[in-house]
Amino acid sequence: MKRALVVFSGGQDSTTCLGWAKNRFDYVESITFDYGQKHRVEIAQASKIAKALHVKNTLLSLDAFSQLNDSALIDSSLDISSSHKTHTNLPSSFVPNRNAIFFTLAHAFAQKQGIEHIIIGVNQTDYSGYPDCREAFVKALELALNLGSEATITFHYPLMHLTKAETFKLSKEEGVLDLVINESHTCYNGDHTQKHAWGYGCGTCPACILRKTGWESYAKY
Repeated sequence: MKRALVVFSGGQDSTTCLGWAKNRFDYVESITFDYGQKHRVEIAQASKIAKALHVKNTLLSLDAFSQLNDSALIDSSLDISSSHKTHTNLPSSFVPNRNAIFFTLAHAFAQKQGIEHIIIGVNQTDYSGYPDCREAFVKALELALNLGSEATITFHYPLMHLTKAETFKLSKEEGVLDLVINESHTCYNGDHTQKHAWGYGCGTCPACILRKTGWESYAKY
């Protein structure tokens, strides 16, 4: 039996990955992280989407990021559209080492569950400039984690080379476009009250603009 674990935020990309995994593996479960993010509505949406797809979802709480407090995704006093205060070449929404920690914990959880495949929604084509979303980083981490635990777990990243428009297209092909539009949450400001053609969000933060632009390109197909 092919078993998979999806690192699941409840956003557009991870919802698409959950649909992708459901169509390719015999058993799928997901894992969501509560790291003190301002847009914590995504946690509730992750639970709803997982239930809709009949997937067991595990929520893990991480307090350390709140103590580090160096990202606009966590610190409300920081401007979400500005540069990061220490990594000035990156957006303020960057959370240092977040993906490394998420993927490490997912790898440990997969070992516990007897799962040999991990699916992540990282993308290096149409993204916000995060260095921990690049293929080279994921491959290096996969190698290190497997060496450190004598495991053979494989990371899959089906969105890595897709534009946001192509991600919308893939979500339709995998049968989860309605969930992406009606339930997923991407907005950095945590606004899940305003509904647009592309889904919920404030419409002005970097995540919403990227999603809106991708939808407009997808609609031209």
